[in-house]
Amino acid sequence: MLRLRVAVFVVEQSCPYQELDGRDLEPGTRHFWLEAEDTDGPVAYLRLMVEADGTFRIGRVCTARIARGRGFSRRLAEAALAEVGDAACVLDAQTYVADFYASLGFQVEGGEFVEDGIPHVRMRRPGRG
Repeated sequence: MLRLRVAVFVVEQSCPYQELDGRDLEPGTRHFWLEAEDTDGPVAYLRLMVEADGTFRIGRVCTARIARGRGFSRRLAEAALAEVGDAACVLDAQTYVADFYASLGFQVEGGEFVEDGIPHVRMRRPGRG
């Protein structure tokens, strides 16, 4: 999983942030990934965490270049949202994929911001209960 995240975020997108932020090992953090035939490890990944206020947070969503366009990120997001159930969920989306998250029920919350040189928007899927 770490190899995929580094390949996408650090190498491909030239993000200088520290990939190991300590949140992977927090109690309650769930890791979702997909593997494909003839590959060495995951080709798509996301993590689901619980914030201090009880809101769920999706992060580190990535798909290997060779596996893009097959719906893997959607499958992972749908699995994570099934885990979330009726609770609220937030994420910080790279702006160019905001429409993808909107199709999953997320709404932009606030203005665009830049993180590691990449435009992002904060998005929220309101709780349903």
